[in-house]
Amino acid sequence: MKKTQLFQINTTAWDEEDFLLETTLTEEQIVSVIKPIVMNERDNDIEYENSDLVTKLQEAYPTDLISYYSPSDINLISI
Repeated sequence: MKKTQLFQINTTAWDEEDFLLETTLTEEQIVSVIKPIVMNERDNDIEYENSDLVTKLQEAYPTDLISYYSPSDINLISI
């Protein structure tokens, strides 16, 4: 069984646009898929949503665990 990891994905200057990715992928696998999409937006104004990045990861690695969350959707337990 592959080890799962949690990554915070940041593609813009705005922290509120970050998302969390729980996955069995490596950092290199993630970057190889999403970097071209991010760079295409920066260079050619081709917009994307975070869900588009996740969909591309799922298409590239269909047998891996890939779940994403918005940090604002994470429940906080304060004691």
